[in-house]
Amino acid sequence: MIGIALRVAVVSAALVIAIIVLVVAYVLWQLTPNQLHEQPGPTDIHIYLDTIDLSIAVIGIGGLAIILAGVAAWLIARRAVRPIAEAARMQRTFVADASHELRTPLTVLNARVQRLQRMTPVDDRRRPVVEDLREDTQILINIVNDLLEAAAGSTDPDGSADLRAASASVHRDMSVLAAERGVALDVETIDARVRVSETQLRRCMVALIDNAIGHTPPGGHVRVTATSTASRTTIRVEDDGPGVVGIQPARVFARFAHGTPADGATNTRTGYGIGLALVRDIAVRAGGDAVIERTDSSGTVFALHLPTAPDSGSEHDRKDRA
Repeated sequence: MIGIALRVAVVSAALVIAIIVLVVAYVLWQLTPNQLHEQPGPTDIHIYLDTIDLSIAVIGIGGLAIILAGVAAWLIARRAVRPIAEAARMQRTFVADASHELRTPLTVLNARVQRLQRMTPVDDRRRPVVEDLREDTQILINIVNDLLEAAAGSTDPDGSADLRAASASVHRDMSVLAAERGVALDVETIDARVRVSETQLRRCMVALIDNAIGHTPPGGHVRVTATSTASRTTIRVEDDGPGVVGIQPARVFARFAHGTPADGATNTRTGYGIGLALVRDIAVRAGGDAVIERTDSSGTVFALHLPTAPDSGSEHDRKDRA
């Protein structure tokens, strides 16, 4: 709000200053010898003004106009952003309330899964499924806690996550969904740390991969790759789908934005238009971004740019450097 008011005040001040300059220039022009010695006509009226007094008056009025313009701009900006601020407050309240209500059921569910795990023998063929179920419930609890922290504005600005570990976990979980849809999922990652929490990194990768799988026909491929520099790590998710259709690519990250199925597409699905918006929100808050690098009939490439954490590199590399 203050930024908007300042911009409006600067523009208003520029206009006032321009008017002052024109007035002063006109007065000085009227004081030239040619104008002073010009013979008056029979109907002309001469008014004599003191130059110094006139300049002081013009500058004083101009300064007062600039102050009034600044105050008016601040009031108008405050009134204009009030609905936006109220909408943001309602959004944070909803996220906090929903996340809080989910915490208790998820905690109970996690406790029951742990009990089931203890009751399942180690050599039971169902034991791995129970262990995965327990890990999934813990992931849900972490996501709810992350949403609560984001709504409260108490996220850790110094948090970081291991990209290789997160990629392996996401690959294991999303392969189940990819197999059900007849899509091959390949994840190639690198040793790097990014400046987001582990939960936030996982949420971003899951949303991007889920979107790619949902728009890839059976028999297609989804590929995840990553590159890293000292300042930025980029995660790319590429699919063999029909591309973004029926909507401008830049708008796919807007909330509730939807494209249209491509001609002949039978395996694509339409979500709620929230997942990609949350990906960009997380990336922007961390100092990065999420963009579409390419989209056409041969597929789409999403790029998630995240700041690289200072201790980027594998544990083995860090030990070698030590």
